Amino acid sequence: MSSTRDSEQALLLSKTEALHTQGKLIQLLKEVTIKMNDQPFFEMKEEEKKEGYSRVSISPLTRGYGYTLGTSLRRVLLTSLTGAAITSVRIAGVKHQFSSIKGAKEDVIDFILNLKKVRVAYTGEKPTTATLKAVGPGEVKAGDIKTGGDAVIANPDFVIAYLNEGAKLDATFEISSGMGYSPAEERQTGEIGLIPLDAIYSPVVRVDYKIEETRVGRVTNFDKLLMEIWTDGTVDGIDAIVKASEILLSYYNQIVTPAAVLESKEEKHEDMGPQGKLSVEEIGLPTRVANALMKSGYETVEDLSKVKREELAKVRNLGEKSVKVIVEALAEKSIVLANLS
Repeated sequence: MSSTRDSEQALLLSKTEALHTQGKLIQLLKEVTIKMNDQPFFEMKEEEKKEGYSRVSISPLTRGYGYTLGTSLRRVLLTSLTGAAITSVRIAGVKHQFSSIKGAKEDVIDFILNLKKVRVAYTGEKPTTATLKAVGPGEVKAGDIKTGGDAVIANPDFVIAYLNEGAKLDATFEISSGMGYSPAEERQTGEIGLIPLDAIYSPVVRVDYKIEETRVGRVTNFDKLLMEIWTDGTVDGIDAIVKASEILLSYYNQIVTPAAVLESKEEKHEDMGPQGKLSVEEIGLPTRVANALMKSGYETVEDLSKVKREELAKVRNLGEKSVKVIVEALAEKSIVLANLS
């Protein structure tokens, strides 16, 4: 009888311990706020902020997602954010970049190098202009540049030139927005006095990140992502992270809910036969017009059939009158180009 009672007590004790363990498990599951298959819950905090610098934490993250977010965000922050830069300059009295600036300590090359360091906050789609008029003696700072539209100089105290007594500096700039890096060669026009600049559009200068362990309740296997972001002063670090996340989201959305991709169709040009092989020199054009066409890559009638009238009128040393001369010369050869009509 005693052994039976002992067995019942042992069974009751076992059930009690099992219930207690189950209760702990339920409590533990309640404390876990992030699950792989559920909506993730974490927060982003700006732990430190200085001029051009932010230290941001993102936690708690499921184990491994600290590196997943850190790597992808860093790449997008450094390469894909839109910024602005001075893309060309025209200096009064200067015809090319290998010149000196009268009364200035810097020559044109030095002045251009300084202009590359001027940071501009501008989000407009079309380029905008800015001007500079300074008289020596003294320093010329980025803040002396008068911008138009919504453009704002982010580092106004940066010195771009030193002028001697009586010296004058008169310059006009073009400011445009873009991404990444754009070499000056992409904006070569051949126009005398217009000097294109290499453009560094990216507003983010440097990004570092590291992963630390963090806990949620009693669970300790979560990641804490710490990101350090250095910018040129035109954007805040935390805003940069948000913009980078929006870019990543646009790509992921195309995977989850793909939009139809329209296939581009190449424009077909009919074979013009022997007439299309005629050079621009053979259709009776003035030497000036023919030379201008050949320098711009339009060497044959077939080349002329592929260009729009308004684009042809913009060719250096040509214009609307020259286009009319081309059309008349073609007509004399019984050639009519619909694109130039």
